[in-house]
Amino acid sequence: MIHVYTQIEQGHRWLQRYRGRSSVFACVLGFTATGLIPGISAAGATPEDRRYTAIADAEFLYKGPQPQPQYPLPPLQAGASPVLISRAVVEALGIPVYLFNAGLPQPPTVPVIDLGGAPAQCLSGGNALPVATVKHLWEQGLIWGEKLAASLPDGYLILGECVVGGTTTALAILTGLGVPAAGKVNSSHPSCNHAQKWAVVEAGLQALRSREAQGHKSNVHTQDPLHLVAAIGDPMQIAVAGMAIAASRTCGVMLAGGTQMLAVYALMQALGRQYSLSWEPEQVVVGTTRWVAEDPTGDTVGLAKTISPVPLLGTGLSFAPSRYPQLRAYEQGYVKEGMGAGGCAIAAHLTQGWQQEQLLQAIEMLIERC
Repeated sequence: MIHVYTQIEQGHRWLQRYRGRSSVFACVLGFTATGLIPGISAAGATPEDRRYTAIADAEFLYKGPQPQPQYPLPPLQAGASPVLISRAVVEALGIPVYLFNAGLPQPPTVPVIDLGGAPAQCLSGGNALPVATVKHLWEQGLIWGEKLAASLPDGYLILGECVVGGTTTALAILTGLGVPAAGKVNSSHPSCNHAQKWAVVEAGLQALRSREAQGHKSNVHTQDPLHLVAAIGDPMQIAVAGMAIAASRTCGVMLAGGTQMLAVYALMQALGRQYSLSWEPEQVVVGTTRWVAEDPTGDTVGLAKTISPVPLLGTGLSFAPSRYPQLRAYEQGYVKEGMGAGGCAIAAHLTQGWQQEQLLQAIEMLIERC
């Protein structure tokens, strides 16, 4: 039920090390106005829906189905929020959950740890976040990564995210770091909107180059990864990078996501080089869903190989036999991943030995209560 797609030996060593071990799930919520571009994301049917996706998902992850949720899960073009997968696993397995607000436009309705960040502007302007905010989130990430790892001396930390439009900011960061990612990223659409994403990223990079050309006037130093995130990134990326670097020193880390977490891993590499930071790459894997890893409209495996040496893991979970059409839609390429869904499913296989039937049953039982 767990596939290792890249760095096969390292991936299997990680799985062997943490089989049957305890885990904690930390999900970092953020926002970028990039997600409000019409058609850029399917994580919410309209731009207005997408403004509240992270808040609704956080409420569901924390509380489960409620008769009158303050923020109902947003309507999608097809499918259902991946938070159903995450909630089913953490509820059944009793996995502790920590929610972090790295930068949302309004406060969540459930208890969160506020990292003191801010929502990002659209990356197309090349001025997404203040550098001071990025540095603060980076420092907070390092602090909280160490804190979370302290509770897991023999276990592993699952780091998830919710940022609508985040695969586009991921493409921007990867490109800014010199990774040839165009045409390789994923999206919540059944067929990835590569041309639209690339146009947004090109606009952001052009704006950034224009600011760099002004030299000392703009104080832009994009050889520094922190400045790159400030220009074209989102608040989740730098917070999770800090958490993962710090936590890797003492426990296992699963970056729970697809394209966005591959971008975080590349950012970790760049930060480690820039600031001569010690961390343990052998302790870190990226864990996602089969729908992302095998997405025919992207190239997740190729991207992971380019960013090597990161092991890319995927849950073998299939919704083909589900009696719910909103789950079967995943098999047509809708939604695919989010809210640490793939990582939580991998944890169910790894920690409890769950197979396809047990995981699908837990998810469907949750849907019955919705």
